[in-house]
Amino acid sequence: MWLAGGGAVAAGAVVATGWDELRHWWWQLPGNDLPRRAGEVDYRGAQWVAASGANYRRADRPADYAVDRVVIHVVQGSYATALRVFRNADHEAAAHYVVRKDGHIAQMVRELDVAFHSGNRGWNERSIGIEHEGFVDRPESFTDAMYESSARLTARICRRYGFPADRKHIVGHVQVPGTDHTDPGPHWDWDRYLRLVRAAGHEGPGSARQRRS
Repeated sequence: MWLAGGGAVAAGAVVATGWDELRHWWWQLPGNDLPRRAGEVDYRGAQWVAASGANYRRADRPADYAVDRVVIHVVQGSYATALRVFRNADHEAAAHYVVRKDGHIAQMVRELDVAFHSGNRGWNERSIGIEHEGFVDRPESFTDAMYESSARLTARICRRYGFPADRKHIVGHVQVPGTDHTDPGPHWDWDRYLRLVRAAGHEGPGSARQRRS
C-alpha cells in the first residue's frame, strides 16, 4: 500500500509538473492572451499613458514568466521627459510606471507585458520597472510624497506576486547584471524606502490609505 500510495503521489507530481509546463507554453502561443482591456491599469489611481509598442514586448505574465523583482530607476530628468521618451519608438526602452515628485503615478506598460527597462532580457522578463522623476545627484529630487507613493505601489506589487519586500527582490537599476546605469544613486534612501514598503504591505487592501491608491 505504501508503494502504491507513493506511486500515486509521484504520478500526481509528474502530472502537476507537466500541467505547469504546458500552461507556461500555452500562453506563448499566438492568440492565447490573458484577458485585457485597452487603457486598463494594474494599480488603482494610476493614470494610463501608453508607451510605444516598440519599447516593450507583449506577454502574459505571470503565466509565461514569473515576476519576482521590482527595479527602481531615476529618470535623470522630469516626469514629462520620461513620458515623452517612453512614448517615442526610437527610445527602445520604457518602464511600467513613472512616479512624479508629488506622488502622482503614470502606468505606461501593463504588468502583463515585458518592459524594456533594465538592459537585461532575463531581468526584464521577471521584473516590474518603476521610474522616478529626478536626478541621482540631487537629493532634493526624492520627496516625501514620491517615497510614500512609490512604496505603496511596490508593496502592492509584492503582494500581487507573492515575493518579500527586501533588498533581494527590490533592487536598484545599478544592481542589474550587465547594466551601465548608476540609478537610483547614492541619495536614494533604501532603509527609509523599505520601511515604507513594509508598512504599506501591512495596511491591507481595506485601509483608508490603500483605498486612495
